[in-house]
Amino acid sequence: MKPFLAFYKNLTLIFSICITLSIAHLNTSFAQPTPVPDHAIGLKEQLISVELSPGIRQQGVLSLTTTGAAPTQLAVLFPGYPSVVRPVVEGQSMTSSKLSGNFLIRSRRHLATDTIATLVVDCHSDSGDYCSSTYQASSKRHQDVLKLIQEVKKQYPSIQHVWAIGTSMGTVSSSFALTHEPSIYAGAIHTASITEPNARNSYRELDNFDYAKPNTNHIFIHHQNDPCYLTTYSAAKSISQKYKRPLITVTGGSGFSGPACNAFTEHGFRGKEKEVMTAIQKIISTGKVDVSLID
Repeated sequence: MKPFLAFYKNLTLIFSICITLSIAHLNTSFAQPTPVPDHAIGLKEQLISVELSPGIRQQGVLSLTTTGAAPTQLAVLFPGYPSVVRPVVEGQSMTSSKLSGNFLIRSRRHLATDTIATLVVDCHSDSGDYCSSTYQASSKRHQDVLKLIQEVKKQYPSIQHVWAIGTSMGTVSSSFALTHEPSIYAGAIHTASITEPNARNSYRELDNFDYAKPNTNHIFIHHQNDPCYLTTYSAAKSISQKYKRPLITVTGGSGFSGPACNAFTEHGFRGKEKEVMTAIQKIISTGKVDVSLID
């Protein structure tokens, strides 16, 4: 009987050790940090959320450099079609979203500095899968975004100037930002702007939009070979000349793929992300446009 009891005790001890080691292994596995995506390298990020009405929220992702503590400039980023982001922030990184490939989102790390923070703006939580151009052009849209900006400023009172930056469909928002909230924004920078508002499936809110309104600062950045029929370079040049607004022309790039109006052609400045964002950095930092060509 004694040998049997000894054997039983040893077996129980071995079983307990195995269970303990298995649990420890599981805990270690779950404790592994989520890898930082390339587009978030060098950033510390947080989800900013404000309530618009019961059950409806406005969200955005605030990005600072890992060494930034007191930014003085805020770049408010309005991404392109369908302008619905639905970001997921884990730890201190935006790990995924519905628009991770969008030019402004995938390139934001090249814009952020110790003095410039970026804020990727989502559509309101009740929008579904499409942020309509009617809403993006409305006063309501910009009141919603203003609440988000005010929340950021509460956390970082060091912010002195705010810039609206849009790309493609998002330029409906960046254009009307200065119409509805002219005292909030130092200026608006439109990349791959909608220049053909009357084309098929385009955004008629920008038809005859007056970029020369007093006390507004509109700046255009456009690829010379933009293949999208909604954002032609020839029309961007005409708008720039008509309203006497600066136009920075981009040439070159690499790795183009996908449909003409998608994010990985010249329309999305593929292969020129860092150069375009560096130009935007300089505009935000100085308030001036000192280049007309990025090649």
